[in-house]
Amino acid sequence: MLPNGGRAALAIAGPLYLFRIACAADFNVDDTKLTKPIAIIAYGDMRFTDPSNIEATNPKVRRWLVARIASEHPAAVLLSGDVPWHGAQKNDYAIYEKETQAWRSENLRVYPALGNHELNGNEPECLADWWNAFPWLHGRRWYSVQLGQRIYVLNLDSNSSLLPGADQQKWIRHELDALPSSIQFVFFNLHHPPVSDYQEDGDADHNARPNEIALAQLLKQCQARSSARFIVTAGHVHNYERFLQDGIVYLVSGGGGAKPRPIIRTKQDLYRSSAFPNYNYVKFVLAGDELEATMYRLRDPNTTNPTWDENDHFEIVSRQADGK
Repeated sequence: MLPNGGRAALAIAGPLYLFRIACAADFNVDDTKLTKPIAIIAYGDMRFTDPSNIEATNPKVRRWLVARIASEHPAAVLLSGDVPWHGAQKNDYAIYEKETQAWRSENLRVYPALGNHELNGNEPECLADWWNAFPWLHGRRWYSVQLGQRIYVLNLDSNSSLLPGADQQKWIRHELDALPSSIQFVFFNLHHPPVSDYQEDGDADHNARPNEIALAQLLKQCQARSSARFIVTAGHVHNYERFLQDGIVYLVSGGGGAKPRPIIRTKQDLYRSSAFPNYNYVKFVLAGDELEATMYRLRDPNTTNPTWDENDHFEIVSRQADGK
């Protein structure tokens, strides 16, 4: 079954899109079905798994985040990957199903992107488990969602090539060329960040990779000629980072419960707090011709009653409104 407002695209089935016939989004939600004001929540790196595992992930924190997000009643939740700890372990998805019951009780629309932990094992079997957990995505590794008349989402697969000439990059170009004229904001949701704080002596796997840097180069070209404003949400780094590059907002919100990762912030990072750990989520609210964005951070993961602080706040103005 497709999620609310979903519509299957006419495309060749299989792990990769070879071409796409329809110009409409893969899933389309009418404005009348969206909660008002329209709010979108983005975060990732939960690592749902057996609650006895308190090393790779913090089960208490990830449950708090799920409950908090359910209470926000967003129009959509964008998951930037690493939803399970091990994609080959079916029980990890069973834990996800159990711990996110509040989302289904609230009828939340959840749109996940593939992370590296989703494919931790035999890839065909891992994909089958992912599609079993999210059956409306069957056959898709990347897909598009239109939320009302003004917001569009491209959920990408950073495990697959984003390099020039790759099927996924061709698909992105096609989607952007075919955007409805009413769209003001386009979200690109993926796991590995195209822009992040480069760690000179850190784990190179958590620095921006050539695959995602190629995406940033593509988006730079496309943003220059698009009437919509681009926002990129990613995870992988278990922390929070915010950048503005080429007129595009790049966010890392990887504080979904996975073991926190300390970082040294570069001067390009607009988030300057030294707070750690950063268990967090980001909420975007459509207000007139702008998105008001707030990062909510768990104040103390060692408490018994969670308190959430607004640790970052910024506005994203539509290109039509700012004339750029």
